[in-house]
Amino acid sequence: MKYKSNRNIVFSCNYHVVFCPKYRRPVLVDGVDERFKEIAWEVAGELGFEIAEMEVMPDHVHLLLSIDPQL
Repeated sequence: MKYKSNRNIVFSCNYHVVFCPKYRRPVLVDGVDERFKEIAWEVAGELGFEIAEMEVMPDHVHLLLSIDPQL
């Protein structure tokens, strides 16, 4: 297990997030999945969290996020 730290805490805080479009329609195809990945990496960089794993399926997305608990 990998621990991270900042000025006052040591932490290992991971979240498993599942994103599903309405009615689980297969909308993440034909380049939309690649654009979703780009946007997810940009948002992670802006907000200061890490995407440990990302799996994009046509009808849902699994994200494993490592986030500072003070965020």
